Amino acid sequence: MFKKILATILLILLIGIFIFNSTSQESNKTNSTNEIDVSGDSSVKGTTILSPETEEGLKVGDKAPDFTLETLDGEKITLSDYKGKKVFLNFWATWCGPCRIEMPDMHEFYKKFGDEVEIIAVNATETENNVTDVEKYTDQGNFSFTTVIDPNLSVVEDKYSVLTIPTTYFIGTDGTIAAGKLMGPMTFEYMVEMMNKIK
Repeated sequence: MFKKILATILLILLIGIFIFNSTSQESNKTNSTNEIDVSGDSSVKGTTILSPETEEGLKVGDKAPDFTLETLDGEKITLSDYKGKKVFLNFWATWCGPCRIEMPDMHEFYKKFGDEVEIIAVNATETENNVTDVEKYTDQGNFSFTTVIDPNLSVVEDKYSVLTIPTTYFIGTDGTIAAGKLMGPMTFEYMVEMMNKIK
């Protein structure tokens, strides 16, 4: 009798362990698709901000979705106002190491070629601690290109489906996506190459 009771308890215990392990693994699978890397590790090419299951974004030839966002000074800018000019539409955040690597090159490029190419840097503001962090960072860098804030990720998520930052879209003078997007930091040389490549 004692052996039967012990065997029943052991069987119930094993079933309980199996159920616990199964649900833990399922939970880990679910969480892994929503990981956000905010480590600031500059050795990586980009930092995930959206689930990898999100749509991949726009393709070459697609019309660049229009939007209106505010600069840090409260001035409203609308993408379509830049039609007739080449635009580098860059998505970034202050906590993103690769973003910090590319910003000085973007600044130097814009100082030299700002008459030919507009750079609009869309900050993924909802992922920041606060807007003050963005203001401090841009003030310290004294960046010359246009920085706008996206407090609800309405442009980052809804219009451009950006998966990692930094990501840059290259928009031609006709307002369409003129070249494949870059996921990862840009260099000065790469920006010159893209300026000459797109029309």
